[in-house]
Amino acid sequence: MARLPDPLRDPVVWTVAALAALVAALGPVGADALWLVPLGDRIVHGDLPGSIPYATAPSDGWHDVPAGAQVVFWAAYRAFGGDRGLVLAQAAAAATAFGALACGLRREAGGAAALGVSLVVLAGALPAVAVTNVSLFSLALFPLLLGLLEREARAPSRRIWLAVPLLALWGNLHGAVLAGWALLALYLVLALARRAPARAGAVLAAATLALLAGPELWDTPRYYWGVFGNEAARRRVGLWTPLSTGAFDLLLVAAFALLLALALARARRFHRWEAVAIAGLAAATVDVARNGVWLLLVAAYPAARSLRLGEPRPHRLALAAGAVGLAAVAAVVAGPPDPGSRPLARAAARAGGTVLAEPVLGQQVALAGGRVWVDNPLDAFRRADQRLYVHWFSGDAAGARALEHAELVLVSTASDAGRRAAVDPRLVLLTARDGRALYRIRG
Repeated sequence: MARLPDPLRDPVVWTVAALAALVAALGPVGADALWLVPLGDRIVHGDLPGSIPYATAPSDGWHDVPAGAQVVFWAAYRAFGGDRGLVLAQAAAAATAFGALACGLRREAGGAAALGVSLVVLAGALPAVAVTNVSLFSLALFPLLLGLLEREARAPSRRIWLAVPLLALWGNLHGAVLAGWALLALYLVLALARRAPARAGAVLAAATLALLAGPELWDTPRYYWGVFGNEAARRRVGLWTPLSTGAFDLLLVAAFALLLALALARARRFHRWEAVAIAGLAAATVDVARNGVWLLLVAAYPAARSLRLGEPRPHRLALAAGAVGLAAVAAVVAGPPDPGSRPLARAAARAGGTVLAEPVLGQQVALAGGRVWVDNPLDAFRRADQRLYVHWFSGDAAGARALEHAELVLVSTASDAGRRAAVDPRLVLLTARDGRALYRIRG
């Protein structure tokens, strides 16, 4: 077999990374992003939040595990012009994720195979790449851990210990660290334990303890219990939506089917731990569609190994990488569209009362110095308040009592909550623009 080029200098790696960065730079800011900024501001000023300072609903006793993510989001927001800074972080995470993927695939397959499989994963994972959210940390770190495990599967070494600090860092940033821990455990139990059982056991124990290496220490499991048991997860809405027949979900299924078909063409190219991980992640994706990005990343390796393709022309790829990279920079500089309505959020904040607002809009109110009743992180609040808020923004009649907790209502006119607000006699329209409306609740 011909000697592969250095992946870090390979134009395939840089082209894939640049394409992912461009997709991220062109996308919107999602509903799970802006809330981190005000909490990050509290942390950098010496106060680790034990409640949600911009919300009036009780939230005492909340365990702030992802404090590191909040500091990073605050710094990016402050340093790079607000939302633009968050999109820059998303673009950097996407470039890291797909650069690491292409780099790993390049060690095991030809350049054309690595490029093609990476593009299939990028197409299937469009929402995870294009929408700026706190999950950007997991988007970057999962492929790094996966690449480490794939390299160790080829040639076991002491490098496996790098997984421990990686999980410790990850645990302070985003809850999908649990998916990374599970992937590591599968490799250790199903692969490394047969060759070096003592090392496998020691790494697994250290990696498990690394999940507690954050500001909440032994209270960390209580945080995860709250996240996975919050009302949005129970009702399977928002980020907890199961796999459906929507366009992006069908694209994800098509991408996975293609990768699986390629991998099964040479079934012996599967590692046992990969096969078990793919089966588990497939079930997790059916349950919660956003898990699909992890499924595609793992499936990419056996798919790439099965391909026998030539090498693309490096000079053309280098030119493509440069052009796409410049386009990504231009998109970041231009900045994302307003994800909600900054003018109405500022108006609501100036009014001084508690605001009942949909996600994103409520976070913009908090950034403007106002107060909301409930918003993200939903798991911080009492179960009854979570339930009432989810009913309200879902447009359910059971959410009508949420208006008793606020003086103002801020909604998107096209949403379920917005359509109900438009015919609610208790609400007086104050102003509307760009598809959003601000109401005053009659006294």
